[in-house]
Amino acid sequence: MDRSASAAGRETAALSRVQGAIGKPPVVTAARGLSLFGEHSAGWFAIGLVGAVVDRKRRRDWLLAAGGVVAAHAASIAVKRVVRRPRPDDPSVQVLVGTPSKLSFPSSHATSTTAAAVLYSGLTGRSLVPVLVPPMLVSRLVLGVHYPTDVLAGSALGALVGGVLRRRISRRAKAGAR
Repeated sequence: MDRSASAAGRETAALSRVQGAIGKPPVVTAARGLSLFGEHSAGWFAIGLVGAVVDRKRRRDWLLAAGGVVAAHAASIAVKRVVRRPRPDDPSVQVLVGTPSKLSFPSSHATSTTAAAVLYSGLTGRSLVPVLVPPMLVSRLVLGVHYPTDVLAGSALGALVGGVLRRRISRRAKAGAR
């Protein structure tokens, strides 16, 4: 067995263990809800639009952040098309939700969720990353649609995109306050 096959086997085994340990009906139901909310970054984008309506003073910042969430999602799709890693396909893994593509790396849900958490943390003054990101990442494993490295890479990509845009929004806000 070559190194790549060995790594894939370890990831499949980890995925199977996660499903066996916590893949109970209430958790699967919650994971499916997160999946629906995060599909195509729509839920996170909607929250940004609500922020723009409610916080009129920083409407432009909220709109930039919402656009950043969509940009992070688009970046993940671009990487998926280059990498072309197939989703988990092993008898030990149950696929518990449909997906719009057969490509796995990186997780677009992890990307857009992390970008939203980073961007919206900057606008709300609350640390949303530890509250929002882990449940979404784990949900992708529970549903059997991503390997652990898919969600970690997606989260890293979302943090990068979200961090760059958050700094831009922050600089813009400081310049406007002068």
